[in-house]
Amino acid sequence: MKKSLLILALALSLFSFKKNVLNEYLISGTIDGVENGTSILLEKQDDTKGIITVDSTKVQDGKFTFKGTTLEPSIHFLEVKNTTGKVVFIVEEGKIDLLVYKDSITKSKIGGTKNNDYLRDFSLTTQKVQKKMLAFQSLNMQKITDAQEKHDTLVINNLMKEYGKFQEEMNVLTAKYPEENPKSFISVLILESSLNNPNTNINDLKKTFLKLDASIKNTKPGKSIESKIANFKSVGINDMAPDFSAPNPNGKIISLKKSLGKVIIIDFWASWCGPCRRENPNVVALYNELHSKGLNIVGVSLDKTVEDWQKAITKDGITWTQVSNLKFWDDPIAKLYKVEQIPTTFILDASGRIVAKDLRGADLKAKVLELLGK
Repeated sequence: MKKSLLILALALSLFSFKKNVLNEYLISGTIDGVENGTSILLEKQDDTKGIITVDSTKVQDGKFTFKGTTLEPSIHFLEVKNTTGKVVFIVEEGKIDLLVYKDSITKSKIGGTKNNDYLRDFSLTTQKVQKKMLAFQSLNMQKITDAQEKHDTLVINNLMKEYGKFQEEMNVLTAKYPEENPKSFISVLILESSLNNPNTNINDLKKTFLKLDASIKNTKPGKSIESKIANFKSVGINDMAPDFSAPNPNGKIISLKKSLGKVIIIDFWASWCGPCRRENPNVVALYNELHSKGLNIVGVSLDKTVEDWQKAITKDGITWTQVSNLKFWDDPIAKLYKVEQIPTTFILDASGRIVAKDLRGADLKAKVLELLGK
């Protein structure tokens, strides 16, 4: 009986040891031109605290190491004391090799594990496009400056069109990557980022996501994508505007549904947003003219404090409905509407359907009058 228990205990200890080894990572780094004792920080992005330090070590004879365990791949950063920039790589099970160039951090080499190999190859591919973009900017910088001084919109537009070709090349390269690399952790990061783009076709994204390897889909960003797909609400033209509720400056909860009129504008703004504040006089004039005829506005502020928010409301003469969760870019309404910049506006008809977006000045007034039947 005692012998059986001893064998069982030994088996369990071996299983536990094996499990730790399977989850272990070893970062083996080389860096030239730095003194012994130079600090190296291992960092990662925290959902609430931003970039945080998870470990530190010191250089000895041009080498450094980190050792730890991880349950799944995740993006990490390496920072060398007294250098500019960070090395971006993926911490995952296995031996990760880093060759760090202290005077050119972004050119550092990564590899050793499958996802860092993927990241290295993806970076090399995107860098080719980035080099063309930088070369174009360098070649045409004077032309752009001269055109801006002369207000030559024809030249500016032509140059922007040419530059746009490189941006489109980068967009295509990135968009097709998950389809072509279903086992790459980079693929799930690209898809997660795509969910924040209001122009993303959710059905196409879902098809690509389902083709990813199970090991990639079961990561934290993979599960996030799965949840967002399941709860996705489109906020494009002709979609019904998602309802929301939030406090006004006095703490009273206001809902979009109860604020509907013949026409409603949802205006995402903030006291710290210069373009928003410059546009406010035009919106105030429009509201004062057409509110009695059926125009309602709900302002959604991305402010941090009620004091700054209220001060801007008073100074700009805003009298329409205002709500805010005072969470800056983490505002849940902004996330619901996939707002990535402000000012952003949605124009709704009487049923609450989105009929236009981001109209300004005369275009906004024309659309409102059209919907009012004027």
